[in-house]
Amino acid sequence: MSEYIFYPGCSMESSAKAYYDSLMVIAKPLGITLKEIDDWNCCGATEYVGMNLIPAYSLIARNLALAAKMKNGTDTVVAPCSACYLNLAKADYYMSERPSLGEKVNQALEAGGLHYEAGSLDIRHLLDVIINDIGLDVLKEKVVKPLKGLRVAPYLGCMVPRPDYYHRWSDAEHPIELVEVLKAIGAEVIDYPLATSCCGGHMTQIGPETAYELIRRLISSADRYQADIMVTVCPMCQMNLDAYQGETNRYFGTNYQMPIVFFTQLIGLALGFSPKELGFGTEITSTKRALARIGVEIPEPVEEGGPRRKKDEGLPMPPRLIKNAKGKSLHHHVEEAES
Repeated sequence: MSEYIFYPGCSMESSAKAYYDSLMVIAKPLGITLKEIDDWNCCGATEYVGMNLIPAYSLIARNLALAAKMKNGTDTVVAPCSACYLNLAKADYYMSERPSLGEKVNQALEAGGLHYEAGSLDIRHLLDVIINDIGLDVLKEKVVKPLKGLRVAPYLGCMVPRPDYYHRWSDAEHPIELVEVLKAIGAEVIDYPLATSCCGGHMTQIGPETAYELIRRLISSADRYQADIMVTVCPMCQMNLDAYQGETNRYFGTNYQMPIVFFTQLIGLALGFSPKELGFGTEITSTKRALARIGVEIPEPVEEGGPRRKKDEGLPMPPRLIKNAKGKSLHHHVEEAES
């Protein structure tokens, strides 16, 4: 068994619960042991770094300091979320490259009795661990139900392969890692040229017209190449392409029905686990038709609208009036985005 320090990130408890559930299911047969960081906090996503560097990096580095206290035969921190992975790696790198920044961050950490020595941990994404530690050969050996006949668009997103601080990936623009994993479990991987293009991030909240165009480009490209399903490694990407696909369709007058799932879910299917165990049926754009192509029947959704339905508590978000491509007004209801 390979043991790792595990940083789940906020979205694994909410919008990306299918990612968490499927990871927990496949971890044991792949020989992965995950020790969750005790008392971890949000990585700050992207906004904090844009506002004030010291509080932002202190927020991130607190997780690294807590992880460093857990070192016991392993110094590798695994983050499945792309934003979390990037933030943790960025904080570690810049605290080392910019000693004055590292000193100020550690001054802030001292208030909580913590300290982090930059470079003392190995920060890695889950995809990196599966392909480089577990290995494609082991993954292939574990496959009992190859996904033959399922055409998959491998969407890595923009945050994992760049900036590549520690030279983890085969290429910044066209990395092959996700493609290799999907091929190893028997899927038919399409040539998808937008694999590392941006999904829009939080633009769905502050500039929906821009976000919808970015989402449209990604989904229309997968559709044009006749993909049955899109696979991602990032909770933000999955949420944007899934939760805002309907809004994008209304804005452009299109009718895309492209399922968006996590790569761990497809690995789980290939390893013989049930769709319910892997979180299928909780997505907004149904995977029913796509998975029927390989003889997999998914459970009916637990509740209308999936797990990203607005909570009852809290203040309601007002509708935002925007115009679609034909100039007609549409009311855009901002959905709660947890990442």
